[in-house]
Amino acid sequence: MINYKFYLDNGIADFQRRQFESAIEHITKSIEMKNDFAVSYFYRGACYHSLEEYDEAMMDYTKAISLDSKMTDAYYNRAKIILTRKDIENPKIENAIKDLGKAIELDPKFQDALYAIAAAYKKLGDYHKTLEYIEKLLVVEPQHIYGRALKKLILQKYII
Repeated sequence: MINYKFYLDNGIADFQRRQFESAIEHITKSIEMKNDFAVSYFYRGACYHSLEEYDEAMMDYTKAISLDSKMTDAYYNRAKIILTRKDIENPKIENAIKDLGKAIELDPKFQDALYAIAAAYKKLGDYHKTLEYIEKLLVVEPQHIYGRALKKLILQKYII
């Protein structure tokens, strides 16, 4: 018997093959059969994200979080959309920081989230917070090349 898991598994396989439209179709069928499974919304959001259909991705990541408040990657991906979208004139960086903070709370060693939150604080001009998160990142990964470069930039250019 075909159930939601069958469609979800096929959708995830399509996602891994970068066949995003097909993945969305499969995952949507899975959601129609079981609409309270966070993983389904996360993967469909990831497909939309890959297709740069950001509004749809944001809705799916938000739904995934509402179903599973410990979905670290959904918080991170939602923040990344806010920080990287070119079609929004004044992105709400504070919302991205809130999501990244939650991702770091759930996984204190999440290197990408630590770097992203540091970069977000840099965008806001809060260089001391930038350094605070870079230091946390460098504790986790002392050789993090981007973290080391950002620290050097902040210390040389903004904090004298």
